[in-house]
Amino acid sequence: MPQLDDKRVAFLATDGFEDSELVSPWEAVTSAGASATMVAPRGTEITGKHGHVQPVDRSAADASADDFDALVLPGGVVNADHLRLDEASIAFARSFFEQHKPVGVICHGPWILIEAGVVDGRRLTSYPSLATDLRNAGADWVDEEVVVDQGLVSSRTPDDLPAFDAKIVEEFGEGPHEGQTA
Repeated sequence: MPQLDDKRVAFLATDGFEDSELVSPWEAVTSAGASATMVAPRGTEITGKHGHVQPVDRSAADASADDFDALVLPGGVVNADHLRLDEASIAFARSFFEQHKPVGVICHGPWILIEAGVVDGRRLTSYPSLATDLRNAGADWVDEEVVVDQGLVSSRTPDDLPAFDAKIVEEFGEGPHEGQTA
């Protein structure tokens, strides 16, 4: 397994996230040596749809991609829907693409990437109900377990977490990708 020593990974979510889609990638990157930071629009903690409580380290308004090497966007309908309405969260996510840094996104997480304007011409997957939204935003949506496109790693559901976790660790270990652009 690639090592992520000295890598800093931001997780961006809010209440209603899919618990396993935050917990499993968090464990994967920290087990590989990375430090993980929870970023949320507001509050001192967020709660997943199944009750997992995650302390918040930094607000989206106070977070900068300059401080991180990679980003993970967990899914969950409520989480993703609220994040795509938060300007600071959208700007934070977009800045990773502007800096060519790797991003992992799963389930409904791509909604924020649509709002950030970074999916046009990109190949990715998501929860199937987002297929039309992604295609309308210019993405090449495919129904696959995990898709990697120039540092953008995407998966569909919690069932895909083993493949997703392995690929984010690999891509985050590789660092910036020139094709990862806004």
